[in-house]
Amino acid sequence: MESLGSRIKQLRLRAKLNKAALARKVGVSDVTISYWESGAIKQIGHERLVALAESLDCSLATLLEGDSAPLLLTLSHEGPLPWEQVQSTAMTVPDHLPLKANWKAPCIMVTPAPDSDFAPAKPGDLLLLGPTHVFHKSGLYLVEQHDKRHLKQLSKATSDVTIQAVLLAHWRSA
Repeated sequence: MESLGSRIKQLRLRAKLNKAALARKVGVSDVTISYWESGAIKQIGHERLVALAESLDCSLATLLEGDSAPLLLTLSHEGPLPWEQVQSTAMTVPDHLPLKANWKAPCIMVTPAPDSDFAPAKPGDLLLLGPTHVFHKSGLYLVEQHDKRHLKQLSKATSDVTIQAVLLAHWRSA
């Protein structure tokens, strides 16, 4: 599996940018770019990941998973869950992602469907969801309530919702 650092370097070279030019676009030093590419810095905050993807003229999915990134599925209030869809591809959590929960099981990357309300996420954002029916720890969960799905902050297990997934990471689109 290709590392995030080598993917950043490959995408930078594809975009015909040197480290200094990419650093200016992202708002970091060229030393930081070197550290990212070498793997000396393994976790990159979501604001920087979004800025990197924009600067490298690629999608967040391509930046995080490479050109073989699984098809990005949409999250909707009704219908099959993303991981139940025929074209879904579960992935293991890459080591370089800062997660909101310790997660070792397969997960899936989605974006909210157009005209949907999954606040605080909006269409175009990327969400990394860990399918589960169990409360793990305080955080945002994809829940079903009154036959409709929502992202809901849970601080404890509750019987008024059906847990479908835990939100592992959220990247805001520009």
